[in-house]
Amino acid sequence: MDVLNRYEKRVFSQNGEDGIIEEMFSRIGTTNRYCVEFGVGDGSECMIKNLVTQHGWSGLAMEGDLNSCKKMSADYAPLPQLMIKCESITRENIVSLFEDNGVPKEFDLLSIDIDGNDYWVWQALSTYTPRLVVIEYNAAFPPPQKMVIEYRPDFKWGGTTYFGASLSSLAILGNRLGYALVGTDSKGVNAFFLRHDLLRQSGFSELTPEQAYHPPRYGKYEGGHPHQSGPHLEI
Repeated sequence: MDVLNRYEKRVFSQNGEDGIIEEMFSRIGTTNRYCVEFGVGDGSECMIKNLVTQHGWSGLAMEGDLNSCKKMSADYAPLPQLMIKCESITRENIVSLFEDNGVPKEFDLLSIDIDGNDYWVWQALSTYTPRLVVIEYNAAFPPPQKMVIEYRPDFKWGGTTYFGASLSSLAILGNRLGYALVGTDSKGVNAFFLRHDLLRQSGFSELTPEQAYHPPRYGKYEGGHPHQSGPHLEI
């Protein structure tokens, strides 16, 4: 079985996601070479930087922190094909933001990394069909644990294990939205979901959360963040 992790390569991504994304699109091809990422920080270390700066993609980047947005706008000024918006993302506003900024219903890559309501925002985007979705998962809850934080539109991550959703919960949501889990990066940060109709063409197999899971390898506390409990759902 071919596994995503052999293709890991870091260009501008936090871990080896750049190489995985390049390999995936070399297999399934591209349509509009359009990408969307929210929770993009200042744009120096993110999923779409390699695509936009090295491969000529266009798209939309959204970030809630004003200073990060200003820095990104300055750094990407020579690349007007990327729209940069300072927005705090919620499940209530995400569809309107897509509509207002002209995001096509089908596009090549969606990256979700908002350290909190990731599950709820992806769920709200059910009318959009990106071909590949990269979304942060909470590796502190290994399969088969189901965990999704209780939705609060003003949620702010506190640097602990109380954020986002477990891989098992995201896999269930992904399947409901028409996506197959095909792997996670080896640091235990991001999960890769490919639209079901592209699976055969990709040459990758749909994996169970148990097969795809990598434990946290990014922090000081048992490989991850300090523990914190909070209201959550087992869905």
